[in-house]
Amino acid sequence: MKAAKKPDLLRDNELIYGRLLGVDEPHLIQRYNKALVAFSLEPTRLKSFQIDRTGFSPEIAEECGDFDYLDPNEVNRRFIILTPSQIDLPVVHTAFSNTSQLMFEFMSKNQRAIDALTIKDVIYGEIEDSVPKVNDIEDLLSINQVEFKVLSAEDVLGKAAELGKLVDRLKQEPDAWRDNAMLQRMVDLAKVCGDIRENALVPDQVIFRHNAYWTSHFGGLYVFVDPDMTTVICDPAAPGFRRSRPWQVSYLSINDADKVFRFLAATGRLDLPRASWIEASGYLEHRAEMVVRALIRDAEPNRNLTDVDKVWLQTWIHGHADLIASDGNFPFLNAAKREIAQLGYLKIEDVPPRQRFLVVRAKPEHPDAWLTNQLISDFVPQDFVSRYVFNKPGFYKDYESYSDAWRSHVVDVLKTTYLKDKAAFRARLYGLTD
Repeated sequence: MKAAKKPDLLRDNELIYGRLLGVDEPHLIQRYNKALVAFSLEPTRLKSFQIDRTGFSPEIAEECGDFDYLDPNEVNRRFIILTPSQIDLPVVHTAFSNTSQLMFEFMSKNQRAIDALTIKDVIYGEIEDSVPKVNDIEDLLSINQVEFKVLSAEDVLGKAAELGKLVDRLKQEPDAWRDNAMLQRMVDLAKVCGDIRENALVPDQVIFRHNAYWTSHFGGLYVFVDPDMTTVICDPAAPGFRRSRPWQVSYLSINDADKVFRFLAATGRLDLPRASWIEASGYLEHRAEMVVRALIRDAEPNRNLTDVDKVWLQTWIHGHADLIASDGNFPFLNAAKREIAQLGYLKIEDVPPRQRFLVVRAKPEHPDAWLTNQLISDFVPQDFVSRYVFNKPGFYKDYESYSDAWRSHVVDVLKTTYLKDKAAFRARLYGLTD
């Protein structure tokens, strides 16, 4: 998948490729190039660039004209680790939403080895799974776990393993200490590896579970894993939809709001609209404002919204009562707010399927909370803030269709709301503490 350069407005405001690590030291660039060459790629000529947790660099992607240079078939993702500090970076380009978590787990579980190796070498390799290429849904479902295939440019890993075997031989064979050639080899290896009794150079854990995720394959596809059933949610035109294993796999059309909602509710992934969280969070007020802003965008795409405030929005609502009524979402949210204030909850079964997604969020304590919020955002595209927080691929796709005036407005809103204090914003609206 070739990708065009994103607008500078997003970059200038760190709304794309933000919080990346700058690489400008010659020895680190040299190490990075060794990994590129090992992947049969051209070394970079850049004197500085930025990388994410996986080692992906938007500048190098632009230089080589391929944003999938570390993800050639959008499966078996490649990685390049120059420094242990990459663990704190985001992942900004991937075909699988769980790539970031898998990299975090790998780097966490093997911290000592990564710390020791990156002092002298670059670590690179693939997050390898059971399929070389994804042709249909069944290929995706066959991926139950992934294995990190780890290499190093100077073969420090291989030399450490060799030194370890020689140390074992020295301990176990009574006359091994007489083998001068072996002892000299151990000295040579130790100059590269150091004292392997102190430095754990070989990663301990390289196999990890591949659980719930979203993938860009087939136009976007969700996989949720429960004890007795795996659920796939996507466009029914995707190859392999409802083709096999009905006793193990449930297939839901992403166009069927009712069935998708019922699945999320039945599996305990949703916070249903109750006063206990709705009133304190300001969630319905946020949704209502997003709905109105989307109506303004559709009615007046080139309007300058730089100085818009709540008074102006209220005036616009009164002046466009017919448009507000025909859309229906703003009156619905106001009615929902009143009902929750009176009853303590909203009778969700009385709400039309698509509007249900306006008044729910992912259950914060569920392990699939972020993925669930991403799916919810697909049903509420008007809320560009939620799209940005949980569904960046969807947000960037939407952004491409915006007018210049609306792009500026979206960036301003994100800067003054979410970017101001991300953790506090996520905690207040979505109940998320991490």
